Amino acid sequence: MRVFQGLPELEKAVGAHLGYGDWHTVTQEQIDRFADATGDHQWIHIDPERAAAGPFGTTIAHGFLTLSLLPMLTASVYTVEGLSMGVNYGTNKVRFPSPVPVNSRLRAGVELVSLAPSSMGYQAISRVSVEIDGVAKPACVAESVSLLVP
Repeated sequence: MRVFQGLPELEKAVGAHLGYGDWHTVTQEQIDRFADATGDHQWIHIDPERAAAGPFGTTIAHGFLTLSLLPMLTASVYTVEGLSMGVNYGTNKVRFPSPVPVNSRLRAGVELVSLAPSSMGYQAISRVSVEIDGVAKPACVAESVSLLVP
């Protein structure tokens, strides 16, 4: 975990890779619960028998499930001391280059792209690449936008 002592120190890291988060295993239970929460019950996600004969050989996580894991996957990468809060402001340029087979291990790498003043504090844009253990292409690449409030 990289710790920044305030926003001025974080600003010095713009353009730098901040590190990698902890590994997380995506289970079938997690996939099923996401399907229930979103109403996306496509067989490639929730039917292990049918998915075994499908294009991926097993069930796969929803792309939006992978995207929704960004806060958890990046939480162990860095923190900024002295903030009253940090909130998710959105995402830019989201792509899902590789499917995430059930029981895959994922982790996120984070590069700080920019830090700019905004009406409530600072807007940080980070390029997040979600890696799948043992797979060359990432599961998800997105620009995560955060609002950091002093």
